[in-house]
Amino acid sequence: MSIPAQFDPKAVESKWYDYWMKNNYFHSEPDSRTPYTIVIPPPNVTGVLHMGHMLNNTIQDVLIRRARLKGFNACWVPGTDHASIATEAKVVAKLKAEGINKADLSREEFLKHAWEWTDKYGGVILEQLKKLGASCDWERTKFTMDPDMSASVIRSFVDLYNKGLIYRGYRMVNWDPEAKTTLSDEEVIYEERQGKLYHIKYQIEGTNDVIIIATTRPETILGDTAICINPNDERYTHLQGKKAIVPIANRVIPIIFDEYVDMEFGTGALKVTPAHDVNDKELGEKHNLEIIDIFNEDATLNSFGLHYAGKDRFVVRDEIAKELETIGSLEKIETHINKVGTSERTKAVIEPRLSDQWFLKMEELVKPAIKAVLETEEVKLYPSRFNNTYRHWMENIRDWNISRQLWWGQQIPAYYYGDGKEDFVVAETPAQALELAIAKTGNAALTANDLTQDVDALDTWFSSWLWPMSVFGGIMDPESEDFKYYYPTNDLVTGPDILFFWVARMIIAGYEYAGDKPFTNVYLTGIVRDKQRRKMSKSLGNSPDPLDLIEKFGADGVRVGLLLSASAGNDILFDEELCAQGKGFTTKVWNAFRLIKGWEVADIAQPEHSAKAIAWYEAKLQKTLAEIEDHFEKYRISDALMAIYKLVWDDFCSWFLEMIKPGYQQPIDSTTFAKAIELLESNLKLLHPFMPFLSEEIWQHIADRSTEEALIISKWPEAKPYDEKLLADFDFATEVIAGIRTIRKDKNIPFKDAIELKVVNAENASEAFDSVISKLGNVTAVEYITDKVSGALTFRVKSNEYFIPVTGNVNIEEEIAKLQQELDYNRGFLKSVQGKLSNEKFVNSAPEKVVAIERQKEADALAKIAVLEQSIASLK
Repeated sequence: MSIPAQFDPKAVESKWYDYWMKNNYFHSEPDSRTPYTIVIPPPNVTGVLHMGHMLNNTIQDVLIRRARLKGFNACWVPGTDHASIATEAKVVAKLKAEGINKADLSREEFLKHAWEWTDKYGGVILEQLKKLGASCDWERTKFTMDPDMSASVIRSFVDLYNKGLIYRGYRMVNWDPEAKTTLSDEEVIYEERQGKLYHIKYQIEGTNDVIIIATTRPETILGDTAICINPNDERYTHLQGKKAIVPIANRVIPIIFDEYVDMEFGTGALKVTPAHDVNDKELGEKHNLEIIDIFNEDATLNSFGLHYAGKDRFVVRDEIAKELETIGSLEKIETHINKVGTSERTKAVIEPRLSDQWFLKMEELVKPAIKAVLETEEVKLYPSRFNNTYRHWMENIRDWNISRQLWWGQQIPAYYYGDGKEDFVVAETPAQALELAIAKTGNAALTANDLTQDVDALDTWFSSWLWPMSVFGGIMDPESEDFKYYYPTNDLVTGPDILFFWVARMIIAGYEYAGDKPFTNVYLTGIVRDKQRRKMSKSLGNSPDPLDLIEKFGADGVRVGLLLSASAGNDILFDEELCAQGKGFTTKVWNAFRLIKGWEVADIAQPEHSAKAIAWYEAKLQKTLAEIEDHFEKYRISDALMAIYKLVWDDFCSWFLEMIKPGYQQPIDSTTFAKAIELLESNLKLLHPFMPFLSEEIWQHIADRSTEEALIISKWPEAKPYDEKLLADFDFATEVIAGIRTIRKDKNIPFKDAIELKVVNAENASEAFDSVISKLGNVTAVEYITDKVSGALTFRVKSNEYFIPVTGNVNIEEEIAKLQQELDYNRGFLKSVQGKLSNEKFVNSAPEKVVAIERQKEADALAKIAVLEQSIASLK
């Protein structure tokens, strides 16, 4: 097989991905091996690949490929999430563009459109992941709306309801007026915004007196049903038993007294709107106040909004302020900073709204999940600093609002048979519901037509919290072979932004349904940001298209570029230069391979320097392997890659190949060549999880494969003992070689001119690598002596002195003059530094760090002067 001069990512990536797929290397079935399992954080079915997906899935692929090489039965389950709010919004927008209103459709008709959308766009992101090299078990691909997955969700709901953990309640909820659905507390993002504080006059009934109320939402006065004052506020004691008149609405409302009111905020008087504020709702219940809801589901005003009916809340805010001013009811407007809740999905400003919803009791459910992470550490978060965040959320958790006013999703399995609040049953199927309804009512005449299923769908997270179990059938069939073999999974890789939405809830569900953790380790990636530390987003236009990056730099280059700076939990400051660096690395490895394969091989004696080089690199490989294993164990994926990067670039390409490279037009001995290939293969195994395409391409070029026919299923290098002293001796030798090269460069001695090297071995340094020093320095001989050599160029490595006898290429007088000039400069520099250090005022008043730097300067100058003096003496 001929070797191309350049590595071509496009041709290579499609070739080997197809090959891996054809040979079914990604697929896993239970067997006698130890399983290693990852479930993908399912991206939204509407999604396309972005930089966060790139990072997250590259890390997962690194872990799964490494596990495969280490002999585990590696299983990476892919899939997508139906994403109720996002997908329904996309479908509604599509229908609107076609002139179709969702409200004019039946649920069945709408779902038909939703499935058409899903079938058309749902697989896009998974196909894009293949371009990245993701080695998922595609035969196991799941979708959260697959029949078996939906059945798992419904069974979970019924089970929790029967345990008394799910209830239906009339509560104040977070309402997204754009998606027209309720949201859980965790789906509301609070942002500080600059708004206005409106001071409004309410007339006291039967008098000309007024009371001033401060509010940030003047439009809600139309829903006011009381004014509340702190009973300890002496300013308002005269209003006991009085009533006030709501401006514009001209509705008479009571003035009530409650210590809930903060006397210091605003005017100390509070307007109470029980339908539109959770705290006002509690006051309303306590004081038996009327509830007036002034909003439609899209946050336009309803008939209680009087002449503002049909207008958007924010339009009304401005118009009502003008009307209040016109009628003399507006005292003043102030600038005010407050926190505004927004929808995590649509970004719309949330409205508190009273409605009947389904809730899951969380107080008892969370306890095993708290213990697993914070006490027993059965589940470990990386980095561990997220334990504090996890603790805060879990210990302050509230009941979970699990119902959504959507059609796309699992429909709540509650069936109503009457008009009363309790006239319903909960069952997995309509047939079971009918049986329960007949049993509950004693009415044998009931039929399926008498039952009406709840119109709401379940929160998407209520589906995905079962993901590690349901993908293996663990809810519907806990005794299934797949579930018993693959669960619990090993690692979860995800972003810290869904630590609550998903990670914590999966842990809760795992202990509730399987009595076990869903995974052992949670690797929390950072957020990909640009060089200005801004989060990458389409709206900012600062996020490159991942597929464009792959086209430009190759998948391996992009993977390396992303991972070089991706330490767990820390944000990634992405720069395309990182991908260029990754591409440069692929070129370096490819050229190293081509260099080796380009050598002529002969059955000749192995040189000593080659034998030493092999011994050293085998030890270096083993040391690096131990470092890599430690990094992986601690989920320092970036550090593991950097260790491999340095091993291959610096140690293999820059040192090892130079040491064994045969002379110009000379063959390499077969023993060394075979070892070079063996060590290259070890490098490829380490590189494979990070650079799967390049490594497989080289692997297949090296030889005709039999036992290890593909790199993807070969074996991770075996850990063996290594000689630390050998590595230390080599490091010392590299300093000697650097000294020789510096003298050659400074004194313009060409490498083709052989030199002698004489050594005063005060360090008792090993002679093990003298043959390597001779080869890389073009030294005819290394001679150990006891006395210094005059008339020679010299350098030091620690306390060892090295002498290179002067050849005709060096003018001794010029050399002495140069050294003398440098010596004079350093003596002057030393004098200035010592002048500072002899100044007691400086030493006593300057920061300790500054004084330490000056002392180091003094030590460095003294050492430099000693070397220069010795060099001059040796030349005289």
